[in-house]
Amino acid sequence: MAALWRAYQRLLAQHPWKVQILTAGSLMGVGDVVSQQLVEGRGLRGHSCCRTLKMMAIGFGFVGPVVGGWYQLLDRLIPGNSRTVALKKMMLDQGGFAPGFLGCFLAIAGVVNGLSVEESWAKIQRDYPDALLTNYYLWPAVQMANFYFIPLNYRLAVVQVVAVVWNSYLSWKANAP
Repeated sequence: MAALWRAYQRLLAQHPWKVQILTAGSLMGVGDVVSQQLVEGRGLRGHSCCRTLKMMAIGFGFVGPVVGGWYQLLDRLIPGNSRTVALKKMMLDQGGFAPGFLGCFLAIAGVVNGLSVEESWAKIQRDYPDALLTNYYLWPAVQMANFYFIPLNYRLAVVQVVAVVWNSYLSWKANAP
């Protein structure tokens, strides 16, 4: 395990952007597998590999680049890592970024799942309030610790590891009828 961690650190140092995006996409896929197997109880025969690939694509193409870029911007806007700085970053992240990001995620999931504009809008109207409220149960504490203790290059990975549970929830939300 230690050798794997060192290899990850080495790759992250050499190719930070690529590794962060690959990490986000891979862990979005893991979250979907957890959702299908543990939350929905589909079993191996009922598992939709296509759905897992779609969630991974959203991770590679949207979550990784957007969240990784957000953390870089946030560090430029509010430099430092004191408790006060971490609190400011968390407030901006949860008050400004999270609501828009979540809405965009649900819209993209609708497109990827082949929903019409009307169906996607109805799904967003139905699922967004609950998803945002659930977001606020989990993420403020995680982000406070993330902004205070974790160096910038590792923030997306830390968030994505915690997000395996969150991604399971989002996958279930995005794919529920």
